[in-house]
Amino acid sequence: MKKILVTGGAGYIGSHTVVELVQAGYEPVIIDNFSNTEERSLQGIAAILGREVTCHRIDCTDTAALRRFFEQETGIAGVIHFAAYKAVGESVEEPLKYYHNNVGSLVALLQVMQEFNVNKLVFSSSCTVYGIPAELPVTEQTPVQKANSPYGNTKKICEEILSDLATSGSDMYTTALRYFNPIGAHPSAEIGELPLGVPNNLVPFITQTAAGIREQLTIFGNDYDTPDGTCIRDYVHVVDLAKAHVVAIERLLSGKAENIEFFNVGTGTGNTVLEAVQAFERATGEKLNYKIGPRRSGDVPKIYADVTKATEELGFKTTSTLEEAMKSAWDWQMHLQKTEE
Repeated sequence: MKKILVTGGAGYIGSHTVVELVQAGYEPVIIDNFSNTEERSLQGIAAILGREVTCHRIDCTDTAALRRFFEQETGIAGVIHFAAYKAVGESVEEPLKYYHNNVGSLVALLQVMQEFNVNKLVFSSSCTVYGIPAELPVTEQTPVQKANSPYGNTKKICEEILSDLATSGSDMYTTALRYFNPIGAHPSAEIGELPLGVPNNLVPFITQTAAGIREQLTIFGNDYDTPDGTCIRDYVHVVDLAKAHVVAIERLLSGKAENIEFFNVGTGTGNTVLEAVQAFERATGEKLNYKIGPRRSGDVPKIYADVTKATEELGFKTTSTLEEAMKSAWDWQMHLQKTEE
C-alpha cells in the first residue's frame, strides 16, 4: 500500500482527498497545523473510514519539522500539497501572511522532498492564476496574468517555482491542479467545509445564514457584466475535486506524467452567485435572507473552466450537480449543529 503525504489534510479539500485516497487503496499520512480547521475533521474522516488516519501537527514552513517527519515516516511515495491560506479578501489585507505561508511552505517542502528523494507532487493551484481572463472558458493555454489578489499571486509564484524546478534538470515530477470553486460536503455529512470564524467563501455563509447563525448573506456586487449582474464562478463538488487528486497522484506514480503538467479542474459550466443561491433554495427548500452589497476588492467578475484536457489526459470528469453540492453542504451544516447541541 503506497504511502501518500497530504499536507493540509485536515482541511476542507484535504480531508475529502484523504478519504478518497484510502478508498482507492492508498495510505495517506496527514500534516496539518490546524491554523484554519478543527481537529473534529479527523474524527469525521475516522467515522467514514472506520479507522483513524495518521496525522502529524506540523507547520509546513518549518523545514526542521518537515525533515523530522520524513525521517520518521519512511516510504513516502508522493505528496499532495494543500497547506495554504486561501481567503482572497484576507490576502488583500494581510499580504505578507500569505506570501510567508503559501510560498514559504512550498519551498520548504520541496527542499525536504529533494533531501529524501521523494519526487512526485500534486500541487493545489487555482484558477486565480488566470486573473481576469480575456476569453471564456479558460483553458490551460489561457495566459497566466497579473493576479487580482495576493492569494492569487501566491499560487502564480508557486507555479513559477515548480516550473523553474522542472526546467532546472531536477527529477521532480509535479502536477498542478488549477481548480475553480469547491463547494459541498461528503455525502455522509461527516466532513465538510469548516471555516474558523466568519466564512470567507460563499457556500458556508449561505448555509450559516439559512441555519440562523448569520443574520444575512451579502452578495458582493450586482453590476457586473453577467446575466444577473453577480459574479460567475465554476462551482465544483469537493468530492469530485478530491477524486481528481487521486487520479493525478496515480498518473504521477505510474510514470506517465511529464516533469510538470497543469490541469483545470471544474465542471466546465459557469453559474452566477444568484444562481448558486437559487440552487441552494431549490435543493433544500430553505429561503435565504440576502442583500446586495458593494463589490469586494480582489474579486474576478467571471471565470469558468474548459475541462477538455483533464477529460482527455487524466480521464477525469465531474459528476455532481450544483443542487447536489448545495444539498450536501446543507446536510453537513445540519450535522454540525446536531453535534454541537
